Formats: sequence, structure tokens, C-alpha cells
Amino acid sequence: MPTAPQNTDELYRALQENDRRPYGRTRTVTAEELVDAAEQFAEPVPLVHALFELQEAYTYGSEPRKSPVVFARLLTMFDEQPDAFDERRRHTLFWRFKWVANALHALPEMPLAGLRQWLTEMRDRYAKAGLGLQPYYGQAYQLAAHMGEGTALAYELWAARPRTRLSDCEACEICEFALHHLTAGDDERALAVWEPVLDGKGSCQEEPARSVSYALLPLLRTGRIDRARELHLVGYRGCRRNPSMSGEVGRHLEFCALTGNEARGLELLAENRNLFDEVDSPLDLFDFLTGVEVLLQRVELLGHGELPAAGYPGRTWTVAGLRAEVRGRADDLAARFDARNGTESHTERRATRLGRAPLLDALDLTLRTRSLDDVSPAVPVAAPAARTAATVPESLPELIRQARALDEQGHPDAQACWAKLRPLVTARDYSHPDDPAVGPLVRLRADLLFDEAVRAGEKREFADAAALHEETAGLYDDAGEPGHAAHARACALLATAEIPTGTAAGTASGTPAETAAGTPAETSTETSTGAPAETSAEGDGGAGAKAAALTAAHASMVRLHEAAPDLAPYQEARLLRMRATTLGLRLQTSGSEEHIAPAFAEVDLLHEFATRHDIGAQISGAALLRAGAHALSGDLPAAVTALDTLLDRLKTHGPAWHLPRTLGLRGRLRLGLRDAQAAHEDLAEALRLAADWPAGVSDNARLHGDQAEACMHLDRPDEALRHLTRSAELELRRGNRTDAFCAYSNAAQLSLDLGRVEDCIALLDSLLAEPDVAAGELDDRLVAQLRLTRARALHAGEDLKAATAELVALAAQSADWADDPGSHALIASETAVLLAESGEFGRAHEVADQALAAHAKAPRYEQLSNCLREIARLQAQQQGPDGLADALAHLARAGRIADEARAAEYEAFGRSLDSALAYEHGRVNAYAGEYEDALAALEKALVLIGEPTAAGDDAGEWAECARLTGAVEGIYLERTAPALTRLDAAISRLTALGHAEEAAPLISLAARLRDEE
Repeated sequence: MPTAPQNTDELYRALQENDRRPYGRTRTVTAEELVDAAEQFAEPVPLVHALFELQEAYTYGSEPRKSPVVFARLLTMFDEQPDAFDERRRHTLFWRFKWVANALHALPEMPLAGLRQWLTEMRDRYAKAGLGLQPYYGQAYQLAAHMGEGTALAYELWAARPRTRLSDCEACEICEFALHHLTAGDDERALAVWEPVLDGKGSCQEEPARSVSYALLPLLRTGRIDRARELHLVGYRGCRRNPSMSGEVGRHLEFCALTGNEARGLELLAENRNLFDEVDSPLDLFDFLTGVEVLLQRVELLGHGELPAAGYPGRTWTVAGLRAEVRGRADDLAARFDARNGTESHTERRATRLGRAPLLDALDLTLRTRSLDDVSPAVPVAAPAARTAATVPESLPELIRQARALDEQGHPDAQACWAKLRPLVTARDYSHPDDPAVGPLVRLRADLLFDEAVRAGEKREFADAAALHEETAGLYDDAGEPGHAAHARACALLATAEIPTGTAAGTASGTPAETAAGTPAETSTETSTGAPAETSAEGDGGAGAKAAALTAAHASMVRLHEAAPDLAPYQEARLLRMRATTLGLRLQTSGSEEHIAPAFAEVDLLHEFATRHDIGAQISGAALLRAGAHALSGDLPAAVTALDTLLDRLKTHGPAWHLPRTLGLRGRLRLGLRDAQAAHEDLAEALRLAADWPAGVSDNARLHGDQAEACMHLDRPDEALRHLTRSAELELRRGNRTDAFCAYSNAAQLSLDLGRVEDCIALLDSLLAEPDVAAGELDDRLVAQLRLTRARALHAGEDLKAATAELVALAAQSADWADDPGSHALIASETAVLLAESGEFGRAHEVADQALAAHAKAPRYEQLSNCLREIARLQAQQQGPDGLADALAHLARAGRIADEARAAEYEAFGRSLDSALAYEHGRVNAYAGEYEDALAALEKALVLIGEPTAAGDDAGEWAECARLTGAVEGIYLERTAPALTRLDAAISRLTALGHAEEAAPLISLAARLRDEE
């Protein structure tokens, strides 16, 4: 707190401000300071308010030891200064007897006699005040349930009594009723009792999050799996990182452990690491630690005890180490509670939870399904292929010979051989075979280094790839392999040309790996539209620089090729492939017509040479490059025809591993030709065939991404969502985090569009919790997009407070984007609307001013107009006549935006800015009671919208405007006859045009007016 309040008005403002803070140390410390400040004033009432705030901070900040101390002081003040407690403060005081009872039984050091003595005090105080005793019996039941003794009688004494004004809220009582039946083993009855709370019909500070956490396992046991999944997503968001709901978090961790979601459980545990340090309630901590142990026990049983786990601060933990620590602490807490209570209920409850077997082998809880292998430090093992892969020899000489033979063919199984050789060769005790057929050790080291360079190129780490290829070439020279050295230098030339610069262009490019491995290099020359690939935001200068670099690289390759001695046919074919790939990349980068013919000429050279020497992989590669060149030159039909011919050849002559990529490319081209059904069929077949080969051979992530696009064109959004998330997962496994997060961002937006709000939020929460995101290592604009989508999802999920907080923070960040004021204008616009929706019109006005300033630099006419009109509507709706002046001022600014848009010849994507503005003038004036002005504005809006047509999309807008006009005229201005004439004409017009659905609200309004005549 910067400065202490100097008077009671300042104190009350500070208390209100603190009340808006989330529970936790900041709020608690401020509440303590405000009590100190309140003690300086002579009046008792401010001190009462400050003490109430402090007790609340302790209670919901999980500090039960301190809450009773504060309440004792309040009770003393009530006895000594009863006039300081009006009816509302008196009600609060008696309500909080229950808080103290709960706090005391959460402390094992509090003797059982002390708990019972407090309940007696509560009963006597209630009776003396003439209050009903149902709340007392409720607390007596909760103590019995806590002890696990005498619950049946205590339940009857409580449940049979009628509710009073001081009874717990209905949602909390329902939870206690349901838990009673759950403890008795009756899942169905418990769920039936819980139904209204789980359906959102009752809520409070703790509900429905508390009920949800307990209901998850009963829902699974009774077969309501989808409902359990849905409530897990909703309920977890309501309790995460909250010290006063740590027990609920523990039950969500347990749910993950018992549904095959151990990896998500570890992720949630990391998100709630603060609870190990911030939970001061032994009972809450007991519940939390038991849930943590259920999760860790399951992970360890699955053989992953060595995985890192988030635990107590001050050291790093493995799953096994943290489990041992947690077990010791939770066992101690159980023993302490049982010793205090004289029962064994807490030890038994722990044993029951820890002894539960998984209820499901697997349940997809989120769009980002992960296994423990995905979070393992080890590199995930590729899934076994359906085909029979080549056997990897055990003999070292045979393994080396097979790796080279397969590599010469460009066969994907070479990867497995190199992978097996690498640790053998790098081992300290490695002994190289003395075998002329194997060659010297330097040759083998060159082979392995070349493979490493290929992997770097696949990750677009072009500088590293270039350096590794140059080093490889030197080793091949030392080994007396000039053909291999020439190929490595050609790869280095291309990788160097691909290194991004300050003006780099071409975001979609091929890599030397595609050529080096003998796999098709078509990625470098294809787009789905046939147009040149996008260049970076740096502009044409970057594209020109890259095209020049590729031209120079190609010239060097030609000289290198001409000077290379004694090339084997497969080596010469690879050099020709590098030349063709380089010119294909140049065409993709520049889109220049003058680069088309040279690209085709190089492809023809490659195809002729490969055909003459019957090198199947390079014949296929040439055909793919030719199809790409056709696409880049704008001739998609020719590209598809070339691929048709190639597919016929591949099915007859092979190589089979080129089929998935070829089908994938044809699918992309068919998307460009707007034949989504054919594209879907090609991509589905490509994915089916790709499953037969090692990961990465066919760029499965790209195939899934393209299939998602096809599904969207075919109006199959749920299928598209599955492919998007799969694409993201594959990119993540390959280390392409930016591409992965882009795919996940698209998946989040699609899930939001589909109304799967909680899926969207859970996915984004998972992504934003990634270490590189938290550390600011991922592209800040991509992270901002994720946060913006999350804010929109929170708003759609009716969590206005969280959505507003997210957008306010994002708007503050985007204000510093000097290079992108348009994005700041958009973000600030949305932020201003949410602030207005929250009733904070002053702040909304300030943020709208920021949006307007950014708009002046990068116009966003529609977004700004929508923002200003919506703020005006909200202010008039919430404040009525008092808000009219400000609302009209916002509309005036929206009018200036519309004038600017008209001058700039801007066409809105949605409604006309002018007609929308006139309509909003009508609504704002109607909210403020200025009905004549409202009617005039709405009539103007009808003219601007124009008469609806049979095929027009404006029938809904026109009908709504006509309805509101009729309502203002007929209901508020009480001119029933002209209103009915207007409505009847509109209804006839809409009905005649076939817009029955749009006419329905007008028919209903007309019937109401006739009834009221």
C-alpha cells in the first residue's frame, strides 16, 4: 500500500480496491495494513469493516490459524460496542461463526474439546440472538463427517431442519448432502443431488468448483464420461493456483491419474507449484498432497519415476523423489488428524484414494493429448510402422554397409542404421573394423556428420547446416571420396543461400535434407494456389536478395559439378537434383517469369539423366520438381497432370516411400483448384501410406494441416480440429515449436468457433504454461495471438473478469509495438468494450483513446467503429439518461470513423458502418428514454440498410431494425396503429421473400401490440 489512508473515506476506498484483488499474499498483507490504518481513527465502524476484510483474506487465503484470532476481536467488539454493528454487519458476524468452526477443525493441533466448545458457543449465541439453529447443526454434522464418526445422527439432525437466513448457501448445502451419499457408496444418488449445482444453477465463492472436483470420479464410475471431461475442464479453471482450493486441485490431479492423463497431471502440478508453499491449512494440504501422491504413484508405476516434477521450492525433484517426500508429509498429517479425532478416518481415506485402480485407460481431456513419453527427457521413439522395415544388422561392418546402401537409394530405413551407428562410433571404446569394404574411420565420421547436417537443415537451422556440410566435405576429402565431398559442398551452398538475413524472404522453403536423403524436394517449389510463396514482411527487397543468393549458389553448383571427378551416377544425379532444387527455390522466392524456363530446364536435365541411368528416386524427384514449377508458374492443371503420371509410375516401379508426398502435393494442388473432395481423398490416402514409413519421411505434419483445410472446405470442422492438433503435435516432436504453436493457435480458434469454449481455454492454458513461452523465448506476436484468443474464449465462457484482465495486460504490451499499431488498435478496441461491459467506463474511454491513436497510424475502421458503438450502447443501457451524453459522444466519434472510411473507399466486411451507426443511435436513445430521437434514427437506419431481397444477406439486419422501430413506436411512444401498419408491411415483405425465420419476431411483437390495444 503506497500511503496509509488519511481519513475514513480513503480507508473505505482502499478496502473496496483490495476487495477486487484475488485472494493471496498481496491481498492479505494489504488487509493487515488497512486494519493498522483503521485503528488510528476514533470510530469503531471502519475498524469493523477492516477486520471483516482481514478475516476474509485469511479464510480464502488458506490461513486458518489467523482467522479465529481476528474473529475473536470482532466478537469482543460486538459484546462491548453493539451499536457499531448494524443489521448487515450483525448478519456478517453471525455468518462467520461457521468460518471459524471450519478453520478450527482444519488444525490438528486444536483439541477436539476445543472444537466442541466452539460449537457450543455458536449454539448459545444463536439461541440468545433468537436465530434458528440449522446452521449450528450443519457445523456439527461437518465435524462428525470430518471425524468419520456419528455422521448418521448428525446428518438427520441437520438435514431435517428448515433453512434460515444464516444457513450455508444452497450450493454448499447441496454439496454436503451429496458427499454424505457419496461416502455411503451411492454414486447415483449423490449425482442426482448434485445435478443443479453441476448444471450451474447455484454458485458461490467455492461452488461449483468444489462439487465438480468431488463429482468427477462418480461420473466416471457411472459411465458419464463426456460429462466428467467437460466438468474437469470447467472445474479446474475455477480452482487452479488458489490456495484455499488446493484440495480441489488435488482431486483434479487424481482424476488425471485415473484416466490415462498422467502427462496432463504433471503439467497441472507444475502450474500449481505455488500451493506447496502457500497452503497454510493442514486439512487443505492433506487433501492436496494425497491427490499429488495418487498422480506421482501412477507415473512411477508406469516406469517414469525419473521424470522431473514440480514440487517444494528450493530444489529440483523427480517423480520418485517428490512422491517419497509427499508420502511422508501426508502420512504425518493423517496421523495427526486421527490422533486428534480419536479415529482412523484420515488414514483410511488416504488408503482408499491411493488404492484406486485407473478407471479408464485413456480419455482425451484436452485438444493437446500428451503421453508421458512426450514429457520424457529422452527422444520419443517413433511409432512402429505397419510395413516390415529392413532388419538392422547387429554386425558392425554389415550395419555400415547397409546404411550406405540404403542411403544411396535414398531409402528412409537408412535413418535407423545411422541412428544405431552414432552412439557406437562416439563411444570411448569404439574400435573401427579393419575391412576394406567399410573404409577408414574418417569416411564413417563424414557419413554421420552429413546425416547430422541433414537434420539441422530439416529444422531450418541453415547456418548450422551449412557449417556442418562444409566440415563433412573436408572429411570426405580426407577419406578420398571426392564425389561425396562435392555433394556435401553443394548442400552447403544451398544452406548458405537459405540463411535468413535482416531482409530475408521466403518463409516456406525446401532444405538440403530433402535432396541429400534422396527424398522428393517438392516442398521447395510448391504452393496450393500456384502463386509465388509469400515473402516475409521485410518486402520485395528481401525476396530480391534471396533470389540473388540462390542464383549465385546455383552458379557455384554448376562449376562444382563440372569440376567434380569420377562421379558415380547416383552422385551426379544428386548434384543435378541440388541444381534443380535451387532454381525451383529461386522461382518460389521471386515469382519472376524469367525464372520459369531455367527451372524447367534444370528439371529436364535431372529427369533425362535419372531415366538414362534408371535411378528411380531421382526420376520421381524430377517429376515432383516439374509439378512444383508448373504450380509456381500458375498452371495448376498441368501440375496435377504431371502428378497423375508420376503416381502411375510410383505404383508400378516405386519407390513406394514417395507415394505419400506425391499424393499430399496433389491434394494441395486440388485445394488450389477448389476441389476439396478430391483433395481430401488424396490427403487421406497419403496419411494412410505415410504410416508405413518413419516419421518425417512424408512431412506428416504438413499432410495433417492440409487435410484440416480440406475438411473446413467440406464443412467438417470437428475432423479439421483433429487434424490441426495432430499437425501441431508432430511439429512439436520435430522441434518446430513456432509451426506447432501456429497450428495450435488455429486449433484454439476453431474450437472457439465451434462453441467448445472450455477445450479452447484448456489448450491455450497448456500452451501458455510452456517454459519457453513463460521465459519470453517464443515469438511475442504469436504468444499475443494465443492470449487474445484466450481472452475471447474467457469472455465467451462468461468469465468477464478474467477476460478483461487478460486483455488489459495484452493491450499494455501491444502499446509498445511501434511496428504494428494496427494490432494494438484491434486489441485496445476489444479491451475497451470489455471494460465498458464491466461498468468501468472511465477506463474504457481511456483505452478507446489509445485504440484511436493507433488507428490513426494504421486504420482499422470496422474494429474502431464497432468498439465505439458498443461502448455507447453499454453506457446507455447501464446508466440510462445519465449516460446519454457520453454515449452520444462515443457515437459521434464512430461517425467520424465512418466518414474517414467512406473517404478512403473502405468497404466493411460486416454491416455498413453508416447503417450500423444509425441503428445504434436508435438503441442508445431508446435506452435513455429519448424515444422520438430513437424512432428518427431507426427510420434512417432502415433507409440505409435498404429493402431486403430474396437472396440478400441483409434480411436479418433489416428485420431486427424494423422490429425495434415497431417496439419504440408501439410500446414506448404508444402509437399502436402506425406501429402495426409498419410491422404488418415488414412481415408481408419478409414472408413474400421467403424469410419466415426473420419475420417471426415481428409477428410476435405485432401480436403483443394487438393484445394490448
